[in-house]
Amino acid sequence: MSRELICTGNELAAIASVDAGCEFFSGYPITPSSEVMHTISDLLPASGGAAIQMEDEIAGICAALGASMSGKKSLTATSGPGISLKAENIGLGFIAEVPLVIINVMRGGPSTGLPTRVAQGDILQAKNPTHGDYNSITLCAGNLSECYTETVRAFNLADRFMQPVFVLLDETIGHMSGKAVIPTLEEIKKSIFYRKTFDGNPEDYEPYNVPSDQPAVLNPMFKGYKYHYTGLHHDFNGHPTEDETMCENLIERLFNKVDEHLDEIESYEEYMLDDADMMIIAYGSLSLSAKEAVNRLREEGIKVGLFRPITLWPSPAKKIKELCDRFEKVLVCELNLGQYIQEIQRASQRLEFDTLFKANGRPIAPLEIIKKIKGM
Repeated sequence: MSRELICTGNELAAIASVDAGCEFFSGYPITPSSEVMHTISDLLPASGGAAIQMEDEIAGICAALGASMSGKKSLTATSGPGISLKAENIGLGFIAEVPLVIINVMRGGPSTGLPTRVAQGDILQAKNPTHGDYNSITLCAGNLSECYTETVRAFNLADRFMQPVFVLLDETIGHMSGKAVIPTLEEIKKSIFYRKTFDGNPEDYEPYNVPSDQPAVLNPMFKGYKYHYTGLHHDFNGHPTEDETMCENLIERLFNKVDEHLDEIESYEEYMLDDADMMIIAYGSLSLSAKEAVNRLREEGIKVGLFRPITLWPSPAKKIKELCDRFEKVLVCELNLGQYIQEIQRASQRLEFDTLFKANGRPIAPLEIIKKIKGM
């Protein structure tokens, strides 16, 4: 069973958020993400939630974190410059283990850059959106349907792993309007994951005293369970500590809770790779151009396939290595000057790849990819 909607990618992300159980949005308008806020501002009040335009990006994430601390599934949306402003409080989300979905509709940068043009310049920023040690979870939609489904998945992962989760769109896919085939609302409701809670004696409650590969169990505020939120390293009740063993165990757990459960996080697409002689690696809206190029090249008898990571961070490193070992000729396409290729090189233990990069705010057309493949 499925539904069909004719929407933009930004609108689909907002609809998905409400369908996934989001009850609170706070943010600040910024091109090209503003339609997420516009749409959800209409939808949330009608479903019993609340949406607030704050005075700036910093206030936007602070309010969203506060709502999440009270037990509400929360969302904020922005673009690259907004992520830069939110950076400090993203760090609070990681160390205090506050679930939050952050939609980043990428545009050209750095700084103000190209507000109305497409880019994939925030890939490395999504891996390290704030200082310190932690493991980012970043999903990247590659078509209109995934603007919906990956946003739903982000809410589930945020509550499962108790941390901020990023959904990357970009100007092209965010503003693209078309038909999206998405799951029924009944299917979505069955798939929703809600964060764990503690229902024992309040005197026994230690939210951060969990196994070394599990997230904290944070009961909603105002429910009678006392603990402390802080951006400092903390003990089992959230109170600041400088105990070296406790501090080390805390940071290791922030890594382990992700690294030990990659099977719950990783997602990717293999397109026409079974009999291919050459491979293209692309993600996000650029993968639409890559698929069109693959289809046209196949019509000419050139056997090319596409690998598309959907979960960018943590990367599907084992699959990347397996495929890069298999294919001698690999073309990496990105709308930047080479950000994800660094991860491909690390995962594959291989340095030399053919590349097609562009960072002038314009998309890479299928004909450009076809020309590059034929030149290889």
